Amino acid sequence: KNLKNQKGFSLIELLVVVVIIAILAAIAVPIYMNYVRNARSTEAQSAIAAIRSTYRVHYQTFGTTENYDIEDALEDTQLGNRTLKNWEFEVVGNPPKRYIATSTADFPEGEGKQVWYDRDEAKYHGYGIDDEVDEEEVID
Repeated sequence: KNLKNQKGFSLIELLVVVVIIAILAAIAVPIYMNYVRNARSTEAQSAIAAIRSTYRVHYQTFGTTENYDIEDALEDTQLGNRTLKNWEFEVVGNPPKRYIATSTADFPEGEGKQVWYDRDEAKYHGYGIDDEVDEEEVID
């Protein structure tokens, strides 16, 4: 008699709720991880944009980027310590045609992730930007 009067959830009702929560989590977690990856990539994109701007100013001032290397550009750009700790930067070409940021071991998702800007395409590529980056596309 006492058991019939007690109110509560049955095992099946609880299982249905758990299954619904699992399905929602299976949908939400990949979306969230993609959002985090895009946000971390934005740090590299912002730094590359600042470096590009520094190279443009140097070129407009002196008419060339000869003898102006990435160390000079980083000093003039004055990026934050956290950005410099997370990313290593490289410039290809003179005048620069490609700006590359490669993640370091201090980067939350590990080293070797690359973001690059191709001047001819006027477009960013790589980690957190392209859906899939072929291993062959990663720049050495």
